[in-house]
Amino acid sequence: MATSVELKSVVKDYPLGKLTVHALRGVDVVIGRGEFTVIAGPSGSGKTTLLNMIGCVDVPTSGQVVIDGQPTAKLDDRGRTSLRLEKLGFIFQTFNLIPVLSTVQNIEFPLLLQGRLGKAERQQRVAEMIELVDLKAQVQQRPNELSGGQRQRVAIARALVTQPGIVLADEPTANLDSVTGMRIIDLMKEINQRQQTTFIFSTHDPRIMSHARRIVHIVDGAIDPAAAAPGAGA
Repeated sequence: MATSVELKSVVKDYPLGKLTVHALRGVDVVIGRGEFTVIAGPSGSGKTTLLNMIGCVDVPTSGQVVIDGQPTAKLDDRGRTSLRLEKLGFIFQTFNLIPVLSTVQNIEFPLLLQGRLGKAERQQRVAEMIELVDLKAQVQQRPNELSGGQRQRVAIARALVTQPGIVLADEPTANLDSVTGMRIIDLMKEINQRQQTTFIFSTHDPRIMSHARRIVHIVDGAIDPAAAAPGAGA
């Protein structure tokens, strides 16, 4: 299996006054292409920091992060922005939709940032995503007119519209009721199987863990090898 993500001895320290917070302590992780992987751990364990390393939102204090074969250590801000735009999709627990844009405009926005496709191609790509997440009746509605589940489906479509190889999801079901949360999980699992998109979740939601092909447990900033095991969805 080809590798999508590799972290080699990744350390992340944050200064806090006279103290240093050791958020990650020499993390080694390899995630294959097309995996449905959960990074699990309690609050404060380092899972969001780990996701930020993979997403090039932050840089490690030491160690190496490799995304789709590309080491990120020597990339400048523009290079990291380009990698995020070309290789990665992001799904957040707070949705992070643009309030003044409609559903169709929110989904199209990453394509406008990329600037590669003409108008007709963008419209076709967005239409395919809207069909995939079943939002045809909500295309002109703004985020404040949508339910939580609908907003999360917009966020999923926005994350996928650029056809990224890797999708990072930070607690994507945290603000959803149990029924809606399961629908969102099922949708992402379907996309993973259909398109072989690599999904990496930061979560402590047992519903997502039950669908994972692999669970990476992190405790106090370090991978717990004793707890690392395939998920029930393997």
